[in-house]
Amino acid sequence: MIKTRVVVVDDSALVRSLLAAIINGQSDMECVGTAADPLIAREMIRALNPDVITLDVEMPRMDGLDFLGKLMRLRPTPVVMVSTLTERGADVTLRALELGAIDFVAKPKVGVADGLRLLADDITDKVRAASMAQMRRAAAPGVAKAGDTPAAPVSATVNAIGRLSTEKIVFIGASTGGTEATREVLMNLPPDCPAVLITQHMPAGFTKSYAARLDGLCRIRVAEARDGERILPGHAYIAPGGTAHLSVERSGANYIVRLVEGEPVNRHRPSVEVLFKSAARVAGPNAVGIMLTGMGADGAAAMKEMRDAGAHNLVQDEASCVVFGMPKEAIAAGAAHEVLPLAQIAPRLIERLRSNAGVSHSRVQA
Repeated sequence: MIKTRVVVVDDSALVRSLLAAIINGQSDMECVGTAADPLIAREMIRALNPDVITLDVEMPRMDGLDFLGKLMRLRPTPVVMVSTLTERGADVTLRALELGAIDFVAKPKVGVADGLRLLADDITDKVRAASMAQMRRAAAPGVAKAGDTPAAPVSATVNAIGRLSTEKIVFIGASTGGTEATREVLMNLPPDCPAVLITQHMPAGFTKSYAARLDGLCRIRVAEARDGERILPGHAYIAPGGTAHLSVERSGANYIVRLVEGEPVNRHRPSVEVLFKSAARVAGPNAVGIMLTGMGADGAAAMKEMRDAGAHNLVQDEASCVVFGMPKEAIAAGAAHEVLPLAQIAPRLIERLRSNAGVSHSRVQA
């Protein structure tokens, strides 16, 4: 077996030792080196050419984000961030994802040894996902990247959806790579679009900062979902990370947010499966499903239920995914009506809502 080769970068000797032991405890991966700061890591990466890097944020001699930005421009390598679970840590981690990090692990503030051991499965799953990620060289400073700003055709049609906005509801599921994919979709939606419900696999403590970050970038309002609130057009609601499953209920003529603190589903809480099942049950033909990049199969079966209930489903294509796991499984389940590059999903959604078409345009790829 060819093992995934990992370099661990962290200023804590204890964390380096623990992460190395967790990685070396897996049959399909090995820690080939550890570094206490980015300057040591830079030489180690050149010498060892690892498949994946785990990276702390706050380190001596060079900030982790500065190092990440240089790495993604000069030598794109899958990176899993290891960040302390604080409000600032959440903001910094989200910035790291914008710079090109694949995923992140919330490092505990106290009880680090026991905490990391409890996170061993999560850490190794994310290293595996990162090892399969499609890397793209980051743009140089000052150079715009695709998705940084709303596309011109969309901004020109900001009031084009109109009366459909109260009849339809959009459901998005995403995991690895999904924070940036979701950002691109939401940034290209007009302020009068239908309500959007989002389940993104994230740990507790990060979705509030993520929602606030998106709210400052998008023309629609974005917030962490609250149990019992009325779902309104022009708003997006993000499932609270790590604490509850997000679903939709009907109360008379209104859609209502429901948060349930149940057991993990498909190893996830929140789970895309739970959200999409509620979409099939409650919204039926008024639902539009969107499956974005992610590891695993969470939500694939429920997305097929959405299709069977009359929903129209858009799935991100392999070429634009960071990890083509959840979209691939949704396609295999027969859930997809259209398989599209990420940049085309928001424009196609708007086109679909404007036309109120009732049939698929047969864009599913083999």
